[in-house]
Amino acid sequence: EESFAEWIPDIPQAGRYAVYISYKTVDRSTDDAIYTVHHKGGVSRFRINQQMGGETWIYLGYFAFGTGRNADARIVLSNKSAKAGRVVTADAVKIGGGYGNIARRIATDSIIDYPYEFSGYPRFTEAARYWLQWTGMPDSIYSDSHGNNDYTDDYKSRGLWVNYLAGGSAVNPEEKGLNIPLDIAFAFHSDAGTTLNDSIIGTLGIFQTSSYDGVFANGASRYLSRDLTDLIQTQIVNDIRALHEPEWSRRGMWNQSYFEARVPRVPTMLLELLSHQNFADMRYGLDPRFRFTASRAIYKGMLRFLASQYNREYVVQPLPVNEMGLRFIGENEIELTWQPADDPLEPTAKADRYIVYKRVGEGDFDNGTVVNTRSFRTVQSTGTIYSYKVTALNDGGESFPSEILSAARAFDEKGTVLVVNGFDRISAPADFVADSIAGFYDALDHGVPYKEDISYIGSMKEFRRSVPWMDDDASGFGDSRSNYETMVIAGNTFDYPAIHGEAILKAGYSFVSCSDEAVEHKSINMNDYKWVDLILGKERQTKTGRGGVIPLEFKTFTKEMQEAVTDYCHSGGNVFVSGAFIASDLWDTPLTNKEDRDFAANVLKYKWRTGQAAITGKVKSVPSPYSSFTGRYTYYNELNPESYVVESPDAIEPAASDAYTIFRYMENNLSAGVAYKGDYKTCVLGFPFESLRTAEEREVLMKNILDFFDDNLIR
Repeated sequence: EESFAEWIPDIPQAGRYAVYISYKTVDRSTDDAIYTVHHKGGVSRFRINQQMGGETWIYLGYFAFGTGRNADARIVLSNKSAKAGRVVTADAVKIGGGYGNIARRIATDSIIDYPYEFSGYPRFTEAARYWLQWTGMPDSIYSDSHGNNDYTDDYKSRGLWVNYLAGGSAVNPEEKGLNIPLDIAFAFHSDAGTTLNDSIIGTLGIFQTSSYDGVFANGASRYLSRDLTDLIQTQIVNDIRALHEPEWSRRGMWNQSYFEARVPRVPTMLLELLSHQNFADMRYGLDPRFRFTASRAIYKGMLRFLASQYNREYVVQPLPVNEMGLRFIGENEIELTWQPADDPLEPTAKADRYIVYKRVGEGDFDNGTVVNTRSFRTVQSTGTIYSYKVTALNDGGESFPSEILSAARAFDEKGTVLVVNGFDRISAPADFVADSIAGFYDALDHGVPYKEDISYIGSMKEFRRSVPWMDDDASGFGDSRSNYETMVIAGNTFDYPAIHGEAILKAGYSFVSCSDEAVEHKSINMNDYKWVDLILGKERQTKTGRGGVIPLEFKTFTKEMQEAVTDYCHSGGNVFVSGAFIASDLWDTPLTNKEDRDFAANVLKYKWRTGQAAITGKVKSVPSPYSSFTGRYTYYNELNPESYVVESPDAIEPAASDAYTIFRYMENNLSAGVAYKGDYKTCVLGFPFESLRTAEEREVLMKNILDFFDDNLIR
């Protein structure tokens, strides 16, 4: 008879949490223990081989849970197995990463009796040595110094941990361990070192061949580590040179006795990707686009190594899809369309099928539906927001997810609004270069993380190039503050049509959504809709690294978008545009041109007054002929975990006789929003709508805007 063990956690705050399990490996352990995770997106099942990996934390994935104890937040283990006589063991479940709980004290001969203390930091900020203690590793693994030196224990523990994981398996049969047959180990580092002429230090690969008599525990030559290192380093350098920086430096491959290269009993590479101390390197290193390229190159290098070891062909996972559109094709039926993305560096990375993930209301995404075409149809219930994302699939794996589109049919609808997501930008912070000083200037622009950033610790405060590193507490050029060490910083979630749509639905309108590429490539026609809401967030023309190598990306209004908006307006449309750089991107850049300025002034009826217009994040309505605009509003003006920061919104002013200022920044009375009524209507805001702090504010403001669009009189 089937029995179950069930864990029902008390979730302190709704959100997405990592789920870990633990069990004990015994003589007759099963290889198919079924764990079921119940979460806001539905049910996810995992088949776990309990013959390996016992008595440590095994990661299952991230899941969304609601607050408190409920049926949608539980983990269930079945004792059912496909093989008779097998043993299923149940130990613990861990929800979330948690905070550090390894108490340590200063190791010193001082007469001061230092107490044992916890770090007080999230566990993701702590060193490997503390994590390994918490994961149940023997003290011989996490503390080779017997508790006397956490620094050396940290870098030594990683290689020892590799051997312990593989211990007892075919790749490391002579050592005791967790019986996990690892193929490779990889140590991801950044290096130190500076240049004063803004040249790249670049990428170094390290391996070691002479230890253990030059062979691994399974008898293979340790020169496999050299092969692994060469493949990964070559892939990294080639891809960076092709996509970002033609002068990226390949430093060489070192066959040297670094602990992390020497100790593991499986093929291992120690990578020094770049110098975190060198400004020229970090102009790339802080850019999510560069990080993706480097990480994908590492994956491709590993893939090629494993394919050569197993004598198999390989296929690289696809890139994310783009040009997405979501439209109603019936009263309650929608059609989602998209296009695949080609990878110019990898001919095998072609999608042959797709997975469509669906989210209903405030739930989470389900486990997805596999489709073989570039479209998907489904039925929605009236009054509920449905959201969709797509991944591309091939025999090599699954791509990163697409942006998220949403749609909803309103009860007694007043019409349908098209929401266009034009906020694609991810980037490093603003930077500057001079002879004696240089650095990152995040007061101007923090940049935009991909979804979230766990690496940011604070603003740069030492800009003098000549100041050397003296100590970790006085680290010289590039030194930064530390007031954000424990915060997860929100970035571009690519999930803004749902936020806009929630307010649109509350106002009594249905809505659909699409990507800006769908409008630019004419697969979606704005003229099919009476109202258009164009999301521009922190979109702005953005360089990569030193700039001048590849074209700028993320322009607010491309030529194709200008043409589409112009045609829509001249056809009598109603367009709402909001974004932090909607004017400065067209006026205050080295590439500014008359055509861009004329589009903003003559079509959308606004002009640039100044950038960096406000810092307090407060906006008020002001008297104008358009009385539907009322209220006071607050937007996210500081880094936080909930929304990307708006640190430098634009001040914009009317550019036509029938255009008027409708909002002003409260701290200085600069114009924050402009509305125009003529043969068509526009409403343009210099701060992003989705950055407003509360749903109530967004609902009031969206109703103001839609009432203005539907009001045929100037009162």
